Amino acid sequence: MENNLAVLIDGDNIPSAYVKEMMEEIAKYGNPTIKRIYGDWTKPQLGKWKSILLENAINPIQQYGYTQGKNATDSAMIIDAMDILYSEKVDGFCLVSSDSDFTRLATRLREAGMKVIGIGEKKTPDPFIVACDKFIYIEILKNDSKEQETEVVKGGKPSTKKNEVDKITPKVIKLISTTISDVADEDGWAFLGDVGSLLQKKQPNFDSRNYGFQKLTPMINSINKFEIESRENQNGRFKLIYVRNL
Repeated sequence: MENNLAVLIDGDNIPSAYVKEMMEEIAKYGNPTIKRIYGDWTKPQLGKWKSILLENAINPIQQYGYTQGKNATDSAMIIDAMDILYSEKVDGFCLVSSDSDFTRLATRLREAGMKVIGIGEKKTPDPFIVACDKFIYIEILKNDSKEQETEVVKGGKPSTKKNEVDKITPKVIKLISTTISDVADEDGWAFLGDVGSLLQKKQPNFDSRNYGFQKLTPMINSINKFEIESRENQNGRFKLIYVRNL
């Protein structure tokens, strides 16, 4: 049975250009039965959202800024999240924001047994990231066709702007290595699915796409410190990937 998800978007904190890719990503984890975005829709800077909301069936929630310097959007989103939690209509939440103010909300939802997926920009503070079961950087969600954007520079000549990817550091290699050891059998082999699941628990923002790889297997294969073996499952219908430290 597919999980029902409540998708709550902080309209003041997320660029509208990523919505299509974001909704496609969310669909991998469940059925987004509730889709709401919060903001003061009287502000001209939120105008870009209007056509996108119709295309993606996202319900805009009007929230006026009552006090200068205070974020009323956060409060409205948190109150709605708790109402949805107690309605028992969903199995999990997707909180879309780069704001650490939602850290306590993510923690509270997980305490109630909800799966919490966070989506935000790379500037998102660590406390919010680690409060989620999984955190996805919105920058990696652009389709392959959009990974290179052409922009006009001085002189009228186009230049190619590539999405930045993180480097695979010794710290990342150690994380993968220790995780393999944690789930390995007596011969040192670990099922890659178990490795990926434990990596996610240890570091919610771990994602091979952050490093320029669509899947974990080619990422691990590129490091040259691990051995990869493909095995047939019992009925031979598909391959199982196993990995061990060299």
